[in-house]
Amino acid sequence: MSLKKLWILAALVVAGCGAGDPAVEVDSSLGEESVAASEAADLALDESDSASAAPVTERFAMGAHYQRLSPTQPTSSSPDQVEVCEVFWYGCPHCFNFDPYLARWQETKTQNVSFVRVPAVWNPLLQLHARAFYTAEALGKGAEMHEAFFREIHERGNMLDSEAKLQEFFGRFAVEAAAFKATFDSFAVQAKLQRADELSRRYRIQSVPTIVVNGKYTTDGEQAGSYGDLITLIDELVAAERARE
Repeated sequence: MSLKKLWILAALVVAGCGAGDPAVEVDSSLGEESVAASEAADLALDESDSASAAPVTERFAMGAHYQRLSPTQPTSSSPDQVEVCEVFWYGCPHCFNFDPYLARWQETKTQNVSFVRVPAVWNPLLQLHARAFYTAEALGKGAEMHEAFFREIHERGNMLDSEAKLQEFFGRFAVEAAAFKATFDSFAVQAKLQRADELSRRYRIQSVPTIVVNGKYTTDGEQAGSYGDLITLIDELVAAERARE
């Protein structure tokens, strides 16, 4: 790899964990129409929702440890479930470090809590990794490959920064080249990328990993204090949402 390419990749890794101003830095090619539709939907939501009282928690305060999204955003989970969403990027070292905490939390969460992941898409490298995430999901390899993506990038130093590298990586999981290519370029995967872009804008994502609870509250490790505290905060926000039902 040339020195110039190494510098470019290093810049992407440093910049990738923080989006800055999404209106400036997000690649608009993914879905300007989706953004317009998102804004129209926001206007149609009940404005009184923004005045909802902050949930009562034992240790955390709204505005300091977590933020309120107004208006509340729709979720993809069933109405009887509280959705916990992680917006992440495989190339982000913070996401890599946080992932084991989430894995342990998923083992103990109750059935009325739905956990979903949304990949960040604000530059071409993130979009490539997001496409890989949805390709693995579509091929039924999502759970099997998730941790491997992180380890390939952060432990083996392979940024998976091209379609050819991704095809080789998928091949290690018994995915033939033709199946990878067909899924990677599919309309279904492209539609999910556009949805991820829309959600990132709706959630006003500035950095990863960011947690969104029930389309209503956003937080991260820095705001919560630590990754352990973030898990505690997630549980308290989930409990507060369940108490509202």
